[in-house]
Order: sequence, then C-alpha cells, then structure tokens
Amino acid sequence: MTKVLGLTGGIGSGKTTVSKMFTDLGVPVYNADYEAKKLMQSSLGLKIEIINLLGDKAYKNNVLNKTFISKKIFKDASLLKKINLIVHPAVIDHYKNWFSAQHSVYVVKEVAILFEINSQKNFDFILTITAPKPLRIQRIIKRDKKSIEDIEAIMSNQLPVYKQLNNSDFVIHNNAINETRKSVYDIHNEIIKKSIIS
Repeated sequence: MTKVLGLTGGIGSGKTTVSKMFTDLGVPVYNADYEAKKLMQSSLGLKIEIINLLGDKAYKNNVLNKTFISKKIFKDASLLKKINLIVHPAVIDHYKNWFSAQHSVYVVKEVAILFEINSQKNFDFILTITAPKPLRIQRIIKRDKKSIEDIEAIMSNQLPVYKQLNNSDFVIHNNAINETRKSVYDIHNEIIKKSIIS
C-alpha cells in the first residue's frame, strides 16, 4: 500500500524547493495549490462559481487573476472559507485519480493549509518546512512581487508554526540548501524503512 507524506509549511518556507528534492529522489509529488490553480483555470463549473463569488475581475481576459483573488480572500476570512469550499472538492477528486495511478513506496502531497483544514488523518507522515519570518518575506517579495502588507495578510491566515511542528512527524528548518537536501534524503530513507517494515 502506497504511503502518503503530507508536506506543509507557511508561505515562503520553501515547500516547493523541498518537493523538488523529493522529485529528484524519484518520489511522485502532488502539489495541491498548483493543481487547484490549474482546475480554477480549466473547469468551467469552477469558473462560474468563482465569478459568482468574487465578480468578473476574478478572471482577466479569461485567465485566472491570481493577484486579485489573493488580495480579496486573504483580507476576508469568510471569502477565503467560501472559495475553499468551492475549490477543495475538485482538488480532492483530482488527487484521488492521480493517487490511484501511483505505484511507488510513498508519494508526497504538498498542501499549504494541511492543518488549517484538519486533514492530518489523510496522511501516514507529515513534514513541516519552516524558515525565519524575515527570510520567508524576502523570498516571497523576490518570487511574487507582493507587498509586505499582502504577505502579512496571507501569513495571518496560516496556523502558527509551533502548532504545525507539534503535529508533525518530521521538521526541516529550511535555512541552508545543503542541510535541507540532507534532511530530505534522511527523511526519504526513514519513510522507506518504515513503509517496508509495516
């Protein structure tokens, strides 16, 4: 039976960097945020529901307006909850189809809000990525060109790091790339060992 490692962490912690390291080790990775955005673009049903919720500006020239949506939902908790209720069921179905085609010892599912939606029970192992807040902000500004105000709004909707760590099987403090790579390698070997034993 294929095991599932849930990979989570706050914005700018380096989840996607770590996911790439698992990919390099031959582990299949499902990025829930990335797939959600693809579905929000490709599914007519989702498009209609999102426009009904957020208005026509949610799509610009028929392309998902991520900047507009981010600003709206991370400054209004009720909108964030409503859009999650629209998008998450579609992502869950998509993930189930993807997972059914996997045959490796384990897979990684990258989920930004794993604890926030109480999905811990869906994973055999949980890995949380952390990094100092100033470094996370610096990474996000460089990557997304977001303002500090927008970044703070997103961070305020994510579970405090200490609560994530308390519920994790593994933790990587993603400050130095070589140390992070070694941690990924060690976790990979430990999961394989535990999976074979079980």
